[in-house]
Amino acid sequence: MDRLQAFADPDIVAGYVEATPRKVPGFADLHRMAMLLLAARVPERAGILVVGAGGGLELKAFAEAQPDWRFVGVDPSAGMLDLARQVLGPLQARVDLCRGYVDAAPQGPFDGATCLLTLHFLARDERLHTLREIRRRLKPGAPLVVAHHSYPGGSDPSAWLERSAAFAGGPGVDFAQARASGAKMAEFLPLLSTDEDEAVLREAGFSDVALFYAAFSFRGWISRA
Repeated sequence: MDRLQAFADPDIVAGYVEATPRKVPGFADLHRMAMLLLAARVPERAGILVVGAGGGLELKAFAEAQPDWRFVGVDPSAGMLDLARQVLGPLQARVDLCRGYVDAAPQGPFDGATCLLTLHFLARDERLHTLREIRRRLKPGAPLVVAHHSYPGGSDPSAWLERSAAFAGGPGVDFAQARASGAKMAEFLPLLSTDEDEAVLREAGFSDVALFYAAFSFRGWISRA
């Protein structure tokens, strides 16, 4: 899980809140969709596990939309958890933050869970372990929402990452730089194809796996424990 150590860099932490929405198409809408998918399947006073919670952006969106939900957020980066506390402000009263990987999370059982913009940092075996540990902490039938970099099977992942890098570049995008960024990310990230991503979810014990979000190299799924 060494790739996650990038979030120990103070510069990355300091720029996270501003930079991330520019990199992910429909970032705020992704949070709203995840909240709605959870809300359709969890009780009114739900307990939600958020894996990869550093930065606090999805926690803030969920907590503002659902005042009766409580949350546990887990993340290995102390700096990102500090940022989450700043972002949450008074909303932190309904959030317990834990430093560590998924194994550090309480046993639950939780009514639902999310893991957003995190799994693409994990190799397949680490990803499978993380998903299995999430499932162990969920009530039977509870929803899980995930979203991260993926790519259509049979295509070049660097090409899709290049398109995402171009999106992040804004109106004055430098396409040569976007190509270089896409190639670098393809080397750095242990990406899976969409078919492989869905297979890992099923192998971890999740069912009813369904795609709900697709934006260049980003994909999101809803499934059930």
